Amino acid sequence: RKFYYITLLRDPVSRYLSEWRHVQRGATWKTSLHMCDGRTPTPEELPSCYEGTDWSGCTLQEFMDCPYNLANNRQVRMLADLSLVGCYNMSFIPENKRAQILLESAKKNLRDMAFFGLTEFQRKTQYLFERTFNLKFIRPFMQYNSTRAGGVEVDTKTIRRIEELNDLDMQLYDYAKDLFQQRYQYKRQLERMEQRIKNREERLLHRSNEALPREETEEQGRLPTEDYMSHIIEKW
Repeated sequence: RKFYYITLLRDPVSRYLSEWRHVQRGATWKTSLHMCDGRTPTPEELPSCYEGTDWSGCTLQEFMDCPYNLANNRQVRMLADLSLVGCYNMSFIPENKRAQILLESAKKNLRDMAFFGLTEFQRKTQYLFERTFNLKFIRPFMQYNSTRAGGVEVDTKTIRRIEELNDLDMQLYDYAKDLFQQRYQYKRQLERMEQRIKNREERLLHRSNEALPREETEEQGRLPTEDYMSHIIEKW
């Protein structure tokens, strides 16, 4: 049995706001082990952003102000090979080098995936999935513009701050959009080529059928042979 890793990426700002709203309602990731190289991070390596059972009711400013918030660059972190940078040990290598290694690792793993989709391009995501795995969904994917993140009104300054906090995710998403469009265009070109071949084969088959003798038509229009005429004359 063969397994495939697939993923869906989302616009980093929308994803960040959506996670904040999720946490604000009381969601936690306490059951997540964050395993890396066979061990979980220590409390010193991965401090908590809050005290108590959850972070419900936190403001967006509080959410952004926590330097240990795993919402920051979550997509890069979850796609990259953390063992390359010492897992959650921030003192393993310099921060700038760590960021670059994580970003390149995330890009590589994304390239190596047979399929990935983008939340902002539902129809194209469906098309790519169906063409990649030769499957067909019963219903078409819908592009819903109304989301929890979409209902949050934030000013330009706040958006810029979120983009800064998720700089690696922003770079990854730009890369992913370009790669996604390349894969989509390739599959479309392949589909058009297959359709042209199919149409050509159908035309050739149609012409072949037209070239075959039609017995009934030819029987009606056939001239009598000499033997047949002799038989008629003898009969009369």
